[in-house]
Amino acid sequence: MENKQTTAMQQLIDEIIEHLTYDDDLSDDSRTTYETIRLRCLGKLEIEKQQIIEAANILLYHGPGPGNTAAEQYYKDTYEK
Repeated sequence: MENKQTTAMQQLIDEIIEHLTYDDDLSDDSRTTYETIRLRCLGKLEIEKQQIIEAANILLYHGPGPGNTAAEQYYKDTYEK
């Protein structure tokens, strides 16, 4: 059985859940804020998944480019401004 890796977004969600679960000093307003953030992050997981799949497909089907991998080029073209 392989060890599954978690994405940065999933790690953030896990940290928020841990904070909500174990921090008894949080006010109700803070809990509401953390819960709102957690729900928004969950909504971003599907977007992150699609981005990872797109990047992997570029690398698999186009191979590394000159001086850059196809995945690095995808990132630059898609996310850098």
